[in-house]
Amino acid sequence: MNAQVSSSPDPFLQFKQAQKQGWAHFAPLEALTIPQAARLVRHAKVKAGDRVLDVGCGTGVVSITAARMGAQVTGLDLTPELLQRARENARASEVEVDFHEGDAENLPFGDSSFDVVLSQYGHIFAPRPEIATAEMLRVLKSGGTIAFATWPPELYVGRSSALAMKYLPPPADVPSPFLWGDPGVVRQRLGNRVKDILFHSASMNVPALSPQLHRTNVERTVGSMVKLVEVLSASDPAKLQEFRKESEALAAEYIEDNVLRQDYLLTRATKI
Repeated sequence: MNAQVSSSPDPFLQFKQAQKQGWAHFAPLEALTIPQAARLVRHAKVKAGDRVLDVGCGTGVVSITAARMGAQVTGLDLTPELLQRARENARASEVEVDFHEGDAENLPFGDSSFDVVLSQYGHIFAPRPEIATAEMLRVLKSGGTIAFATWPPELYVGRSSALAMKYLPPPADVPSPFLWGDPGVVRQRLGNRVKDILFHSASMNVPALSPQLHRTNVERTVGSMVKLVEVLSASDPAKLQEFRKESEALAAEYIEDNVLRQDYLLTRATKI
């Protein structure tokens, strides 16, 4: 079987276009994800010669980390601006990565094309988890490794995003991306197509001079927050101020010594 080709219009096309535009602002946060990229690559046990796919590759930090280890890496992302930055990063790092603009729900690769499929906070934003999961496993060879980093719903990033969704709800038929941070949900979604599922908790320390400044930086760089500010600024400025107060109070719970702790979940499994 070759790469999947959708035979009907994508009902989430408009939603994905909004995601593509929103995440175009993400590049300034790149530095925060670099140490976590190495953790994910190590967690997946990537080795030289492996054929690796990085789904939702963003600015290429996971792809380049794996390529520097000698892997043959392909990166895929929805957002052209991030792919441009990824290509610049790969050139500066003197590694070869095959970057593609594309959709996690319709991967443009043949069955069993990769030894390892990775995603660092990327695939979780696909609106239909069952399709993204099926696609990631389809392109992975039997005996290959799927590994990803996700945000638990009960910790800072998940709570922060739930707060934002209260003020600007997503489409009713799109599940929260942060369910991917629940091991029970991950087990259910991967199902009997994998074995040897392993979970590991890790944390990202984000410099934060104040809750207010952290909130300001997030509003400028995280796609969903960019959209929230745009919508509420135009429709309900008082509601925006209410959101900002709640957001700052939440961040304050996790800030100590100018560092905001963001815990996340690493998953690894073997395709049967």
